[in-house]
Amino acid sequence: MAKTLELQFGTEFGKTANISVDNPKEPIDEEVVKLSMEQIIASGVFTTASGKLAAVKGARIIERNVTDYELV
Repeated sequence: MAKTLELQFGTEFGKTANISVDNPKEPIDEEVVKLSMEQIIASGVFTTASGKLAAVKGARIIERNVTDYELV
């Protein structure tokens, strides 16, 4: 099962932007995630079509199951 940590940010124009992290270290420490997101915002490294990242909106783990079938 593949897991992804999705970081959700509010942008300067009121939209939502996401950054995904594959295979996050578990268990997830919510305080560390929030602090990291605040540091990402403060660094100003990321910009989107909806402007710069401006606020922490949330974070979530997404789990995905993939089943491959061999078709002969």
